[in-house]
Amino acid sequence: MSERTHDGGVAVTAAPSPDESLPAADLAAKYGLAVSGARPSLVEYVRQLWSRRHFILAFSQAKLTAQYSQAKLGQLWQVATPLLNAAVYYAIFGLILDASRGMSHDTYVPFLVTGVFVFTFTQSSLMSGVRAISGNLGLVRALHFPRASLPISFSLQQLQQLLFSMIVVFLVVIGFGNYPRLSWLLILPALVLQFLFNTGLAMIVARMGAKTPDLAQLMPFMLRTWMYASGVMFSINHMLAGRPDWIVRALQANPAAVYMDLMRYALIDGYGASNLPPHVWALALGWAVVVFCGGFVYFWKAEERYGRG
Repeated sequence: MSERTHDGGVAVTAAPSPDESLPAADLAAKYGLAVSGARPSLVEYVRQLWSRRHFILAFSQAKLTAQYSQAKLGQLWQVATPLLNAAVYYAIFGLILDASRGMSHDTYVPFLVTGVFVFTFTQSSLMSGVRAISGNLGLVRALHFPRASLPISFSLQQLQQLLFSMIVVFLVVIGFGNYPRLSWLLILPALVLQFLFNTGLAMIVARMGAKTPDLAQLMPFMLRTWMYASGVMFSINHMLAGRPDWIVRALQANPAAVYMDLMRYALIDGYGASNLPPHVWALALGWAVVVFCGGFVYFWKAEERYGRG
């Protein structure tokens, strides 16, 4: 293609490229280009996570080992911290405020210790989950991997910590006359369901915390309120005796209360089925499935935005 210049010469210009008129999406498709870090399909995302299962397990174990590496007592703090909390709660709620009403001393102490350890499992999963992305930006920006690996790994870390701590729970429960029986087999499904629930919540707060890091500062206040509403230090049935039945049922259906009550029912002879809400296993399963699946999809939808901006 040519045109005449002002001095009578002829200038030759290149013909326009046929790609100039193509939209960006069509141009990328023509040359086989893809968006860097684009979100994969949900099925492909699950496949990628499964292929990195060894990384998830190793990362959780490394985090667990490093958590107390600077403390002289090391990983003993995994047990000491919830035990000290239980001792403080017993002094305040058991002795001063008489929150043990309706229960004997031999039932209340295992009741309290079990509640503290089980709720700490959920509490720690959320606290680590909210920083899963914002606290590991270097890793997120340096490597390409499914970001859900991080909140899942942190929840797995807290599960391993709880399993280690359960030795102390067993000793306390046995020390107050509650010896192993068939109901102790219920501990396994209860823990699996609580782990799924915790992981779903961790993925929800991980996405929220990635966008709003200040959420990590609000989380302790929210968790403390949830703890007081979940019957960690008192029996909801006995404490709310005489209140409208719908209030009692609503608090008992609270997922933290559901998983604590299942563990207490499994471990403590004096904590019978009358303390459990109706359809307690359906509630436990429902909370686990809905929160885990919903949290997973909610986290996956923002996959391509983590670590950017």
